[in-house]
Amino acid sequence: MPVPKGSTIDPERTRAAILEAATAVLYERGLDGVGVAELCALIGVSKETLYRHFGTKDGLVEAVLLARSERVSRWLADSAAAAGDNPRDQLAAVFDALREWYEDPVFRGCAMVNASAQHHVEAVRAITARHLDRYLDLLTGIAERAGAADPPLLGRQLLMLVEGATVVAAHHGTAGTGEQARQAALALLSAAAGSGGGRGGDN
Repeated sequence: MPVPKGSTIDPERTRAAILEAATAVLYERGLDGVGVAELCALIGVSKETLYRHFGTKDGLVEAVLLARSERVSRWLADSAAAAGDNPRDQLAAVFDALREWYEDPVFRGCAMVNASAQHHVEAVRAITARHLDRYLDLLTGIAERAGAADPPLLGRQLLMLVEGATVVAAHHGTAGTGEQARQAALALLSAAAGSGGGRGGDN
């Protein structure tokens, strides 16, 4: 990431560029699949620059995961919101977005869960837990709007479907996985909304 002669260094821009480049490498290779020297070479910065902005490799890892969590959570929330007011349509939109992700050639599974499994550091596990909490909040909100009898329970069941489908897509092939998870999620929502007397599940 050389700086052209005569230009000034913008610390925030440099930090953002390192984050973007490191995110792709660490997702593809795994957090512990690339050392600091190789990582710096791949993203085009010196160790000194990396350490100046992130302190350590662990600091970079945490920043990458926090940024990714924010981006992915916002993407799914926006997908649900764009589907309109019907909770069934919102849930379908979430799983449609996931299906598109599974079919991306660079898909390697859930970066947060991968990180927690690969990198046994408490800070990483905490970021993963918060990330899943954000998923859970989104799904529980949909369950509430659908009139489910027990929205927290349905939200947790839907979270299991999201993460289970993501693992299956990553390790057992993507063909049909997203659509099968979508159908299972909508069936769960319809059953739960029916038992709760809500009006959103069967529309």
